[in-house]
Amino acid sequence: MMKMTGHRRVLWKPLLFVCSVLATLLVWGSDHPTVRVEPTGSVGPRTLEKQTETAVVRDYLQAWRSLSGALGQNRAELLNRDFVGTAKEKLADTIREQTKLGIETRYQDSKHDVQLVFYSPEGLSIQLVDTVEYDMQILDHEKLQATQHVRARYVAVLTPTEVQWKVRVFQAEPE
Repeated sequence: MMKMTGHRRVLWKPLLFVCSVLATLLVWGSDHPTVRVEPTGSVGPRTLEKQTETAVVRDYLQAWRSLSGALGQNRAELLNRDFVGTAKEKLADTIREQTKLGIETRYQDSKHDVQLVFYSPEGLSIQLVDTVEYDMQILDHEKLQATQHVRARYVAVLTPTEVQWKVRVFQAEPE
């Protein structure tokens, strides 16, 4: 059996701290929620191609990652990549209010149940409904105040840009 010297004992404390930080990052930094997409029989007067469906879902999930980063860091500019219009404006207002109050909100989505419900005839918007589960942490001046598991229903309208779909409308609905 090896006897630990005082010097070796001191090294364990920083190592344990680093391990606990990494474990927290792994739990809160996972970018892979479970995603289920309802089969898209009919979504309006326009046929939805599989490639379009895949791109819409991919870009919508990326918007959740942007939303999480923007609210967690109180940086509205992080919304620019994935949000436009009223969705971007409302989220930026929320970030401004959080900043004034000295709070941050961290979101970690764990499950999405997505249903594409309408594809406009001209192809300029797609509406989806998402029953999402996520964990939310509220920090006040960097001190954790609350953690909550949430199940909510969101309605989103996405619009195409040159290279991706962006969220234009994003609102929670009562379940």
